[in-house]
Amino acid sequence: MTSLRVLDCEDIAWFRADPEMPSAARGAAATLARRIGLEGYRASEVALAVTEAATNLQRHATDGALLLRVLRTPDRAGVEFVTVDTGPGMADVEAALADGTSTAGTLGIGLGALARLADVFDIHSVPGRGTVIAAQFWAREAMAEKAGGQPSVASGLTRPISGETTCGDAWAVRVDPGTDHDPRSGAAPSAASSPEPAILVMLCDGLGHGPMAALAGEAAVKAFRGSTARHPEGLLRDIHTALRGTRGGAVAVARIEPSAQRLLYCGIGNVSGVLLGPDSRNGLLSAPGIVGQQMRSLRTFELPLKPGGALVMHSDGLTERWKADDVPGLLRHTPAVMAGQLLREAGVRRDDAGIVVVKGAW
Repeated sequence: MTSLRVLDCEDIAWFRADPEMPSAARGAAATLARRIGLEGYRASEVALAVTEAATNLQRHATDGALLLRVLRTPDRAGVEFVTVDTGPGMADVEAALADGTSTAGTLGIGLGALARLADVFDIHSVPGRGTVIAAQFWAREAMAEKAGGQPSVASGLTRPISGETTCGDAWAVRVDPGTDHDPRSGAAPSAASSPEPAILVMLCDGLGHGPMAALAGEAAVKAFRGSTARHPEGLLRDIHTALRGTRGGAVAVARIEPSAQRLLYCGIGNVSGVLLGPDSRNGLLSAPGIVGQQMRSLRTFELPLKPGGALVMHSDGLTERWKADDVPGLLRHTPAVMAGQLLREAGVRRDDAGIVVVKGAW
């Protein structure tokens, strides 16, 4: 079984492609790197890489945007940027990553050098549709201690509706150490139980937009992280209680059990879940209702996990009409890049958008 490694994410800002984007993103990246404790030389490398990526977007991409955020382990912090654009795409990514390859008007370090500066780097491009890049930067001592540098099995993206700076969509993921009893039974685990770790993941779409919707999303994340429940239904009940003082929202919770090769899924409201396989796509059902206001009896669905697959959960800020076949090679990439490609493919500007992807846990 793959090690179940997850990272907490703190989104800082989206930067849209315009003439001021490279300088704005560089300044924000340098400040962020110093704030989380990266030493001076490493912080300058982060700023250089972000500037190169932003300049590429500004000069050459269609409708490009860059997300800058903090990643955290229990005792370390790093910086990640994700770039998303809608074209023109690259016909030969390997050639673009070769040394000496640089596009006119950028700093000239090229994608290959950018990839070497990053501790984790992934790129996926589809000609005519667009490119997504994700890069992580950790302290060098953290890399030596293996605190960073390994992709998380889960990642997600949220993007506010045009005109807003806060987003009502929110996601969270954590590892349940697990026991050998069925988490649906309610029975106490035996002291001799051997651990069987599982992944718990939650997506919330707070009603409406702006700060009040964001409060609902934040409350859902806090309740999810603080709950002792291990089953999706128990987690949803705790989130329902936490959202009673907010607008409420649509929420889905999933439990992925790699050892048992199964997925447990429970959702309320307009959140979409898809279990994506190399040759399959299974939609996951949610019941009507509003978490925090009106929540009927809960039902958990169980599906088998297929090797090489991924769980995708997203709000209605992404249409359900996306097709994995339109993004060749999608399942070969990290969760962050998969989330970026699907946000590019299906995201709409007239709503908050949120997506989380779990991959590589089974």
